[in-house]
Amino acid sequence: MDRFLGIYLNDQLAMGIVWRELARRCAHGNRDRPAGAPLREVATAIAEDVTTFRGIMRRLGVRANPVKTGLAVLAERAGRIKLNGRLRTYSPLSRFEEVEILAMGIDGKKQLWTTLRDLAGLAERLPEIDFDELIDRADRQRAELEPLRVSAGTEAFRSPG
Repeated sequence: MDRFLGIYLNDQLAMGIVWRELARRCAHGNRDRPAGAPLREVATAIAEDVTTFRGIMRRLGVRANPVKTGLAVLAERAGRIKLNGRLRTYSPLSRFEEVEILAMGIDGKKQLWTTLRDLAGLAERLPEIDFDELIDRADRQRAELEPLRVSAGTEAFRSPG
């Protein structure tokens, strides 16, 4: 069972790295907009969550798979090539898709913390980890993103493109 948990944790770490890199890119791309400050806060919180997750893996004696984490970074970078409706500039569609994908990642992270707490039994194995607080933190991050997601979607789909 610990073998499967190790594989699962490495898969989740790779996805967390993708979300962290996307959050950083989204915050940077919106640094001069009203959404910039909240996106920086969310990006910082996501980076902290990845650090927390790495700590959980260390406590469990699970080594990070460098191939998976490397491929995760490459996948996020490859995602930057996607056409966004504009050749040289950041488009409203890019902004919306990035925020929406971040929201999906945070929803997935909440599910991850719940899975680790309840299904993997890590609340008992790692009593120093407050999984309830991590779940609440994901809820707060998601709530922070929702108005940005709605605003970006409205801008993308109601503006002449």
